[in-house]
Amino acid sequence: MSAVEYRTILKYRLMIPLFSVDEPCPVCRKVCLDTFGEHAVHCKELPGFKYRHDLVRDIMFDIIKRAGISAKKEAPVNFLTDPLDGRSTLRPTNILVFGWVRGKHACVDLTRVSPLVGLRDNGFVASQAALKAESSKVAKHEKACLENQHVFIPFAFDTFGSVAPEAVEFLNKVQRVVNSNLSTFKCRFVFSRIGFTIQKGIAAQLVARLPATCL
Repeated sequence: MSAVEYRTILKYRLMIPLFSVDEPCPVCRKVCLDTFGEHAVHCKELPGFKYRHDLVRDIMFDIIKRAGISAKKEAPVNFLTDPLDGRSTLRPTNILVFGWVRGKHACVDLTRVSPLVGLRDNGFVASQAALKAESSKVAKHEKACLENQHVFIPFAFDTFGSVAPEAVEFLNKVQRVVNSNLSTFKCRFVFSRIGFTIQKGIAAQLVARLPATCL
């Protein structure tokens, strides 16, 4: 992480204003940047919008493979779909872990949210955004996975680094495998690497919108 990325993510985590409220987004030019950077981490006009999501997915897959766990990234399955769109939107699971729970394959689906969304209306509650995202994913996909003899694991995390309970349980299990198979790594290696990756991805998105005078 570069020095400018570190300073930027530190300000974001401490909720120190990053942008002027009347400063237009330099990428989409459709709305003004909010002072804390909420728009900056959600603007879909930046090339590689899914960068943060895919970065966390790739690092998680790397950890899983290093631990000797059998898995496949972006694995096609024939039942994951959005209930609102019907069977026409079949999609792969972000990571398919083979024989993960009582011999059943696990569909790990990542989702990232910001705890700053709706801050003006509801106030800030730690981990609430990640919990809501986890519940939403379960409502969408768990039933289909169970009906097809798979286990569904929502991996919800927010931009402040909070991870929802089911994701924590999954990481704890991965960490136990790492501790057993890779004695050279520290006991909290998995959580440290995932946590750093989340912040690295957010920093990159924020820095892309900082004025040149701040770089």
